[in-house]
Amino acid sequence: MIEPQKAETQRIDKWLFHARFIKSRARATKLVNAKKLRINGDKISKASYNIKPGDILTFHLQDQVKMIEILGINATRRPFVEAQMLYDDQSPEPITKSDDGFDAMLKPIMRERGAGRPTKKQRRQTDQFIMDAMDF
Repeated sequence: MIEPQKAETQRIDKWLFHARFIKSRARATKLVNAKKLRINGDKISKASYNIKPGDILTFHLQDQVKMIEILGINATRRPFVEAQMLYDDQSPEPITKSDDGFDAMLKPIMRERGAGRPTKKQRRQTDQFIMDAMDF
């Protein structure tokens, strides 16, 4: 394996691309320009911002908050295993849905396609079912 280079700084969009968080450098630039990235707690709005080892990045990725400490900088995009050596993931554990079924009750009740609008009797039965389920 190739060790990360000991370069002093690198553009944030390049680093996100090289560390394989973002699929393309253009997408990394859009993420930074949209002010959806923080470096050491400060919102960054320019993709040309230079980062260095020791900086902490905070951003949302796939409905999850990522907190990344930069350990190294590479001049090129490397395989995933080597890219993992560039950072330390300090992200909090993702919140899992509860198993008590309460989340399922909050979703809209799905009907079969083409079944039409429920009758008044069916609506009452559905309302009663939901009320009974909430009393558990």
